Amino acid sequence: MKRRTFVSGSAALAAAGFAAGFTSAARAATIKPYSWDLSPPTDTRDNFIAWGKARGEDPVFLGQRWDRFQALLKNKDIWGAATIRAFLMTPREEFASVNPAIHKRAYEHAFLDIGWGVTMSGPHLQARMTNVIDVKRGEKVLEIGTGSGVQSAYIANLTDNAYTIEIIKPLGERTRGLYDKLIDKGYTEYQHVKSKVADGYYGWEEAAPFDKIIVTCGIDHVPPPLLQQLKAGGLMVIPVGPPGAQRVLKVAKTQGADGSITTSREDIYGGKIVPFVPFTKLEGDQIVGNHNR
Repeated sequence: MKRRTFVSGSAALAAAGFAAGFTSAARAATIKPYSWDLSPPTDTRDNFIAWGKARGEDPVFLGQRWDRFQALLKNKDIWGAATIRAFLMTPREEFASVNPAIHKRAYEHAFLDIGWGVTMSGPHLQARMTNVIDVKRGEKVLEIGTGSGVQSAYIANLTDNAYTIEIIKPLGERTRGLYDKLIDKGYTEYQHVKSKVADGYYGWEEAAPFDKIIVTCGIDHVPPPLLQQLKAGGLMVIPVGPPGAQRVLKVAKTQGADGSITTSREDIYGGKIVPFVPFTKLEGDQIVGNHNR
């Protein structure tokens, strides 16, 4: 079977005439450039909004981001200091801007339509899945299912080694274009994101192994190629189960003193069903069905 692979980047998109009329040269930064030392306030709503406004962000969306952050804390969907920082640094509204119907709903606790039958996952789910894999600075992280781009944007605030794969070519191109637009705008952390269009079931072999893998589409088993590309000592979070009825599992891969490899699984929601879009597959250049057995 031939699998389509399309590695995306600003130069390739410009050559394809993509990116909705913007180019790197045509954009001037409007956001204070990224630094790992940037530390958004977590004491009060007013202080956070003032900090973000000084950076160049919209105070209305900053307020919504803070309010959702408080809900995440209350629901115990986020707990680590690094993940909290990453959430507060990620402008979900920019990734929702691709669909005017959802732009103002970016911080709702909902799955939002971004086209091609794909959704932008809600902030509670993304926060918990990201917190569970506990990404450390410098770790190599693979995401399967780029979608809107917001999940890898989140990860780019945790490590400078983020990789993401999207199976839908026009969606992957659009999201790569959005990353490049945001880099030009000053969100230079998205330079940490490497992206390509391919069948994510087979991972990203040439970039493997990965410390952490996050899968954002549902399947009835853990794909063997992804498990193989996960380092010993690594973690994967993946929705597993029949269509529309997945449980989100944390899969840990360990290596014994004798070199043997074992895996363990833990349901991060204690048995709660969480529906995801299907883990689709490519046959040649066409998306045909899914990878369920």
